[in-house]
Amino acid sequence: MKKYFLVLILSLASICFTQTTIDSPIPNNSKQMLLVVTDSPTSTKGELVYFERESDDSPWQNISNTIPVVLGRNGLGWGNGLNSVDSSKLPIKTEGDGRSPAGVFELGAAFGYASADEMGGLNISYIPITEMVECIDDIKSSYYNMIVSRAEIEEVDWQSSEKMFFAQIWYEQGIVVEQNTTPIVNGAGSCIFLHNWSRSDETSAGCTEMEPEKLKEIIYWLDASANPVLVQLTKQLLKEYQKPWQLPFSEELR
Repeated sequence: MKKYFLVLILSLASICFTQTTIDSPIPNNSKQMLLVVTDSPTSTKGELVYFERESDDSPWQNISNTIPVVLGRNGLGWGNGLNSVDSSKLPIKTEGDGRSPAGVFELGAAFGYASADEMGGLNISYIPITEMVECIDDIKSSYYNMIVSRAEIEEVDWQSSEKMFFAQIWYEQGIVVEQNTTPIVNGAGSCIFLHNWSRSDETSAGCTEMEPEKLKEIIYWLDASANPVLVQLTKQLLKEYQKPWQLPFSEELR
């Protein structure tokens, strides 16, 4: 009988451990994290801190000071990322809603007006932005939520897009947020980036903006081999998901 109960206890412990691991949308191979926290679902300002760890069973280490950021004009809405969503806690992000995506997202390529040769030393891929490069926000296009060059497209099937080369300081440099990319769902939001702000009191259409020098530091810190992720939450949701998602703790974001 004792042996039976011992096996049962060990089995339950194993189940609990497995559930905790499954509950976290942070990939085990992710060793870099940008964490953005806002005061409320409708806040247009937030704070960013970034972290790194040696392995999936190592604690996250805070390696930056708090960086002010601005978000979408209507705050946060659940994006299409790595986590499951609860619509009772936040609205679901849709195209043109003016919300930045909440949740966990992989980070993709950097981009900017500089040539690839001028961006030596990067550890992530880089997209040079030229006059021909656009991000497609037309939900009827087969290129929806993709960055494309008109020079490489056989047939233009969109009616609207972001002509990135003409976005002035905002797209002078940036990082692609893999929001609504796997899979791409028409109408779930497009062209979400981390990029420069022009002023600290502005809002975005759904991107996360910050001081150019701070963003430059992040671009050169990121390493594709570390599978970096972006996490964006309200303070209340950070408290709620901290343990199940195995998120880092930061006194600066309390």
